[in-house]
Amino acid sequence: MSGTLNKVMLIGHLGDEVKMHYFEGGGCVGRFPLATNETYVSKQTNQRVTNTEWHNIVVRNKGAEVCEKYLTKGDKVYVEGRIKTRKWQDESGNDRYSTEIQVSDFTFLSTKRDPEAAPQPNTTQQTQQNTQNVSPKPASSDDDLPF
Repeated sequence: MSGTLNKVMLIGHLGDEVKMHYFEGGGCVGRFPLATNETYVSKQTNQRVTNTEWHNIVVRNKGAEVCEKYLTKGDKVYVEGRIKTRKWQDESGNDRYSTEIQVSDFTFLSTKRDPEAAPQPNTTQQTQQNTQNVSPKPASSDDDLPF
């Protein structure tokens, strides 16, 4: 295989509210921590052990606005995107690194807000397309059944 792949798929719970940052040009970025858990039984103690891994999630523009509106701390969400590591310098001049998940698609799996008010997008791009291209399906009658 000559190509490379940078793809991440996570299902986890929000560790905090979505923090928004707006830019002068009209764009925005939403950031939130996402917790994923690994559970196993320890062979030494025969006890159940749970390890939590925290991920820094970054969502841009319309997707960020949707996340801010409908997601709250504790909600379960599926995110898909790519890993990006940023290098920066702290006040002392030391190099620091931040690893983030740059989200391209997401799906709300549970929300604490009103379930009827929340949309059920599976991707930010598809949400906009689906609202423009939705046509109601006709109700089927008994004559349509193949048996």
